[in-house]
Amino acid sequence: MGADITQQRTGEGWLYLAVILDAFSRRVVGWSMAEYLRTELVLDALDLAISQRQPAPGLVCHSDHGCQYTSFADGRRLAASELVASMGTVGDALDNAVAESFFATLECELLDRYPWPTRSGLRTAIFDFIEVFYNRQRRHSTLDYHPPAAYEHHHASPAPAA
Repeated sequence: MGADITQQRTGEGWLYLAVILDAFSRRVVGWSMAEYLRTELVLDALDLAISQRQPAPGLVCHSDHGCQYTSFADGRRLAASELVASMGTVGDALDNAVAESFFATLECELLDRYPWPTRSGLRTAIFDFIEVFYNRQRRHSTLDYHPPAAYEHHHASPAPAA
């Protein structure tokens, strides 16, 4: 899993978005939005990812060195779920390419296209982007031009009998 945070300015102030992506399928499996940039933001995204995926012990959760990810609370939550924390080198965006690529897509295809007068309008747009478009409809070249949900479904299906 890859985790990261981005921010977007609205007419009412900043809105922060934390996401956790499945590195295999590029699916956003956990996300959270808030008006603040505190550890609770990433914990909420992590809780959603854990509840949706029920990951096996030892699964790696990769992030940058942001204070939210280096916090005692985040480390405790990962350990309680038997997940392994991984962090790239400081200042190297390529260490978290899956999450950075998602944010580049989000910015290009949604955030930079419209003004955002209200946080609630932006929240709704981000929800729709992630849950309706990105995970279920947007095709990815790294996934043989399938959306993440379809790619997962295809790889979860049993092989046809010979």
